[in-house]
Parts: sequence; structure tokens; C-alpha cells
Amino acid sequence: MKKKLFLILMMAGALVSCKDFLALAPEYQISEQTFYKSQNDFETALTGVYGTFRGLFSSNVLYMTELSTDNAEIQWSSPSTDEMQMDQNAVTSTNAFVQAVWNSCLYTISRSNAILNRIDGVSFDQTAKDRIKGEAKFMRAYAYFYLVRLYGNVPIITQTFSSPAQVSAADLSLKPASEVYAFLVKDLTEAEALLPAGGNTDKTRASRLSAKALLGKVYLTQKSYDLAAAKLKEVIDAKTYSLAANYQTLFTNGNNNLAESVFEMQFVSGRSLGNNYSALFTPAITSMAIFTNNLQGSGRITPTLNLLNAYEAGDARKAVSVNDSVSLIGGKKSYSRYGLKFVDFKAIDLSDGSVTFTALRYADVLLMYAEALNEQGKPAEAIPYINQVRTRAKLGNLTVQTQADVRQAIENERRVEFLYEGQRWFDLVRTGRALTVMNAHYASLKLSFKLDEFELIFPIPQNEVDLNPAMVKQNPGY
Repeated sequence: MKKKLFLILMMAGALVSCKDFLALAPEYQISEQTFYKSQNDFETALTGVYGTFRGLFSSNVLYMTELSTDNAEIQWSSPSTDEMQMDQNAVTSTNAFVQAVWNSCLYTISRSNAILNRIDGVSFDQTAKDRIKGEAKFMRAYAYFYLVRLYGNVPIITQTFSSPAQVSAADLSLKPASEVYAFLVKDLTEAEALLPAGGNTDKTRASRLSAKALLGKVYLTQKSYDLAAAKLKEVIDAKTYSLAANYQTLFTNGNNNLAESVFEMQFVSGRSLGNNYSALFTPAITSMAIFTNNLQGSGRITPTLNLLNAYEAGDARKAVSVNDSVSLIGGKKSYSRYGLKFVDFKAIDLSDGSVTFTALRYADVLLMYAEALNEQGKPAEAIPYINQVRTRAKLGNLTVQTQADVRQAIENERRVEFLYEGQRWFDLVRTGRALTVMNAHYASLKLSFKLDEFELIFPIPQNEVDLNPAMVKQNPGY
């Protein structure tokens, strides 16, 4: 694993632009000798951190958090082995998506470390320095949050390495998930204190309120419901965010920096900085006429019939989230389920979409807060926050009263509210419902697939285990 990690950790300093690789000095010395000399250098480096993290959301993490659930399935006639493994919850340690998400998170962490370990050695405005530190800690914590939820025990890395010898001497062993959570909570708590008060107008950058929202999600995942409720209430009470009046505007062209967005990943078409949601979520039908120039989708992450049936009658979210009727060239229609959220219907290249992906939004804050209240035995206090989300969806208020009923209502609400937003897998695992829900789903389709307890976390990429088996043990069951 150290050889693999070495490549990731040593590239942390090389995050600016291609011209920085032209120096004749050894690559691992470039960042120390020619970079990190001014505030502008750290701002540039921070942009690199955000860019690396955005790579998670190009598609890789959605295979692990949507295709692996009852939300989605593959309609493509020739899926890859890696895609089929996700669809069937039969993932192996050589799966490409498992490796890609692992790498993206570690790159984000390494590049954050490069900033945090050098910034105090450079003199510039302290307010700006604190903000940059806060953003780097936020991003490091966010990457660790994905790692610990998906893989369980992972290495905790804070050093910046300037030679192979330093990497070889470092402790890169897997640490218990409890230690990883403690580490990332500390990072987020410090980020919250360092970042300027309030929220950002540029939602692609961390703010104090986004740190609070993410910390609330971390506490909820740890079942620290009192801490989660307190932190999420701070976000609500700030009155900085509000639900978009029209749900559809959250997932179509021009959805940057909306009032509901807490933290987002912006994509730009025409510069190799777009996303491929338009291909992933739409059918692989050659005669389809839903895009410019009648482009064909790939049908790789398409909604299940179970998901379509999960919407209540009258739910305004359904018509703008999913469809089961595809317009064909010539005017006819064909039955085929596909997703609408984040699809760029103006795209001339389906792998270069420009619709922004919202990683954290206010509806999530409201429903997480409701969950935290309900799990503390306060269902009556939780219901009004659920109803805010339902009202936007043109649905009536909940009439349920018991904690168990509210718990199920939140699960149902989160499923349709956050379709294609990478939440379903984490929700099912967090609430202890993954085995029950997924195995019932497979049984309803008369499939022989089965989700086992050990599969609630994914395997450590086999490359990491093979390179250093004395330090890295594969997750049980794989």
C-alpha cells in the first residue's frame, strides 16, 4: 500500500497547473522549492483540492451509493463487470469504482495536508490564512467522511511527504473507524471556528454554515442525536437558506448558488469540466429524441420500478425526477424508465453536462434535524420539519404520530427527495435498514442476489492490500 499511497501523497504538491511540472527539480521537491510562497499560491492550491474532490461526483460515488440500492438498476445491454457488481451487491476488491473513490478521497486529503502543513510558514493576512485553513480542514474531513462510511477502517494521514523515505517511515496502517470519526469531527469543529461567520454566496467553497451542516450529518451518522440536533438547528436558525419554490430548478441548467444549496460541485461544459449524468441516467435507445441531435444515453444508472412506485400520488417531484416514456424520432413513444435530475438536455456531448451537483442542501438539513429529534423521542417536534419538505412537493401534512411511523416517513421522504444525490446507500446503512430493504427488493424481483452483513462496507482496494499485506488487512468477507 505504501507504494500506491506514495504516488498519491507525492502528487499532492503538484496540484496547480501543467507549467509547474516543467521545472527540472525532482517532482517531489517542486512544491517546496517553487510554490507555497504567497496567499495566491495557497488559494490556487485550494482550488486544486476542490477540483479533486469534485471528481468523486463525476459518477464514481453514484455507482456506489445509488446503483447499489433499490433506487437504480442497469438497462445497458453490455454493462461492465464492475457495473454489474454494484447493481447486484456482489462487489469485489478489484472493482474499478471502489479504487476510484478511494483514490479521489486520498488525493483530496493529501492536497489538503499540503496546504495545512505549509501555510503557517508563510506570512500574509491572518484572516485570509484562517479561512484557507478552515476550507482545507473542511475538505479533508469531507473526504474522510466518505472513506470511513464506505470502507470502514482507513489510514489517518496528516503529514506532507517530501521524499520516498518519509513515506516509508510513516504509519499508513488502517485505523479504527472510531478514530477516523474523532479525527474528522475535530477537523470540522476547527473549520467551523476558522471560517467566516454565515454562508458563502459562492456555494462551491466551504463556509461556517456548511461546516455546521456537515458536522450535523456526521453526528447523525454516529447516532449522537443530541449533538446532531443542536448543530443542525444552528443552520436552521441562521435563516440563510430556504427551500426552492420549484423543485425542478435544483437540478436543471442554471442551478448554481441557489438559496437551498449549502455546498455544491459546479460543472462546465466545453472545457472538459462537465459531468456525464446525461448519459448515465438516460436510456441507451438509438432512436431516442430527447436530446439535441438525438443523442443516445447509456442506461447505466436508471430508476427501478420500485422507485417509481415509491412516490405518493400528487408528489410534484416525480414528474421532474423520473420518466417512463421516451420520445422517439418520428413522434412515437417507448416505455423506458430514466432519470431527469442533473440531466443536461441542452448538451451536445452527454459526457460534458453543465448541471451543478448539490452535495449538501437545506432540505437535507431539515430532514436530518427531524430524524435527530425523532430519535430522541420527539416525533411531534420532528413532523413540522418533514412537512416543510412535503409542502414544497405539493403533498399534505403527515398525520402519523408514533416514533416508528415518523421514522418510516422520514425514510420514504428522503428516498424520493434525494434520488440521484448519493444519499440512499448511506441512509439505509445509517438507519440499520439496508439488509431488510435490499433483500426484500431482490426477493420481490425473484432475484438470487443477497446483501450480507459484511457488505455494509465495501472492500479495501486490492492494490492496497497486495502492496503491503503486513499493514493493510482486507475487510472481513472479501
